[in-house]
Amino acid sequence: MAYTPELSAKHSATLRRIAWALKMPMTKALADILDYLGTTLDPAKVCEACRDKSRCGTCPFNRKGAHHAQNPKLQHQ
Repeated sequence: MAYTPELSAKHSATLRRIAWALKMPMTKALADILDYLGTTLDPAKVCEACRDKSRCGTCPFNRKGAHHAQNPKLQHQ
């Protein structure tokens, strides 16, 4: 990964509490949160603002992409 953002102490504590509730490591909890956001945020808005068009086929915001087609949880959205 080219860029790894740092979390503030407040957001790190929030993520830690979510991870405890989900009974998983913080890294897995964060990945699950991002996967969830990929199914709930407006894909048109995200795609319009996107600056990296090289991964559209696997992007969770591309509702017609390969990622969406291969994931049964996302197929009915």
